[in-house]
Amino acid sequence: MEDSSSKDTSASAAPKASASNAPIAKSTDLSGWGRYPIVHSDVYRPEKLSELAAVVGDPAPTHLIARGAGRAYGDAAINDRARVLDAQRINRMLGFDPATEILQCEAGVTIAEIIETFLPRGWFMPVTPGTKFVTIGGSIAADVHGKNHHRDRSLGSHIVWISLMLANGEIVRCSRDHDADLFWATIGGMGLTGVIIETAIRLKRVASAWFDSEVVRARDLDEALERFEREDARYGYSVGWIDCLGSGATLGRSVITFGNVAERDALPATTRETPFEVPRRFRAGVPINFPGFALSKATVKAFNAMWFAIHRDSGRVFIDYESFFYPLDMIHDWHRIYGKRGFTQYQCVWPLAESRAGLIEVLEAIARSGLGSFLTVLKRFGPQEGMLSFPMPGYTLALDFPITSDLFPLLDRLDQMVLARGGRVYLAKDSRMKPETFKAMYSEFPRWYAIKRRVDPDNRFSSSLSRRLKMDVAS
Repeated sequence: MEDSSSKDTSASAAPKASASNAPIAKSTDLSGWGRYPIVHSDVYRPEKLSELAAVVGDPAPTHLIARGAGRAYGDAAINDRARVLDAQRINRMLGFDPATEILQCEAGVTIAEIIETFLPRGWFMPVTPGTKFVTIGGSIAADVHGKNHHRDRSLGSHIVWISLMLANGEIVRCSRDHDADLFWATIGGMGLTGVIIETAIRLKRVASAWFDSEVVRARDLDEALERFEREDARYGYSVGWIDCLGSGATLGRSVITFGNVAERDALPATTRETPFEVPRRFRAGVPINFPGFALSKATVKAFNAMWFAIHRDSGRVFIDYESFFYPLDMIHDWHRIYGKRGFTQYQCVWPLAESRAGLIEVLEAIARSGLGSFLTVLKRFGPQEGMLSFPMPGYTLALDFPITSDLFPLLDRLDQMVLARGGRVYLAKDSRMKPETFKAMYSEFPRWYAIKRRVDPDNRFSSSLSRRLKMDVAS
């Protein structure tokens, strides 16, 4: 692979755009990973920058948003009765410099492809979300976080520069040192400042594809938080499954996994000789939509009780990276378990001082509602930089809810609880938040909006999410 260390980091010349270069649009129904909402869009799949420029430069007044692998849960990468630019074919790896550990690649490259290419050579993603089937461009737009945020922050902290196609067709390169405002408005900016074309990301040197880990049970929320506080100094990665239907003495009971990348010398003898090889696993699939009763309160409650019961404090164990990071990736189309109506993931975060009280308040409200979440995840966050980036120092809770008639009133109430304690909701997973709630939660929105107006004065880049949240107006 070509060495990128000497690459020029100045703005690139824009390819010439013409109507003849534009790919043919496919008019189709489209949704995010949660399968709610479903909208009708004109989808373009360019293979070259000239084709991409032709779509962006089209004088038609309809809105446009870029889309990666479609793993944003809600309506961030869909565009009701407007245009979607599918960037998955803009997916070349362009260079890697082992000395600086910097990979230069196009936005359509996936985390899975980076791991497949670089893990056997001893490098891994510095930050990864819970699926590897996401593009780098989409991951930057959502400023994804992982199990190591308390120590390594989000993906944006490891991005060196971004090459961006603006609404006028110009291609600019921004970084911490050049047009830093645009750089930080793009990281976490949900694709609304322009189309991410290329990026440079600093990978992480690792000694193996395994994690030196420990699993512990916590009987209640206080014990769970105490374990996070105690163990996060020892472990670079941590995540908790939490029983969202627990109440009283079992409120917040959890199963928490901690881990560090395993050093080669620490691995069992059978693994030490091939530290980057992991066992091949059968990947199941969900071929049909589950019926609505499959995730009722009774089934969720029974699953939660079973899950807590089968886990015990493990002591030291070695877990391969796929099992550690991506257990749901082993089940193709797992979102079908939520049925035809789809689901929404509600992820919120509180400042550290408000996290315990906020968690109790929200968990009690969910338990009272009976609308249990099949998958509920607890993590600790560290500092954050992007203007619209989600994390803040504190604790975050993520819950998956099947779409039902009484769900959204509950989530509106949770919004107000979170807002009252200075917290916020993750835009990449949202599909129903109100604009006034969003703008109250994201205090940096006015600053972001000023940059958006500078680079996209006609609001050419717009999505179903941005129009729902009224991100095209200052207040």
